[in-house]
Amino acid sequence: MPKKIRELKQLLRQAGFSELPGKGSHTNWVHSLYAGKITVSGKDGADAKRYQEKDVQAAIETVKEREQDD
Repeated sequence: MPKKIRELKQLLRQAGFSELPGKGSHTNWVHSLYAGKITVSGKDGADAKRYQEKDVQAAIETVKEREQDD
């Protein structure tokens, strides 16, 4: 069962990402230890696409690895 968009946003917040507004239903997420940004699109109650879940998980793992290196 796919996660909801609100769940992905919650995971990003817990990992220390900051939310930047985007156009329409898009939100951009940045972190000082992550190069670039993550864009999450869709309403909070919508099912997340598989690629969105993968992108969010990869970004969170990258940040955790870099936190351990420091």
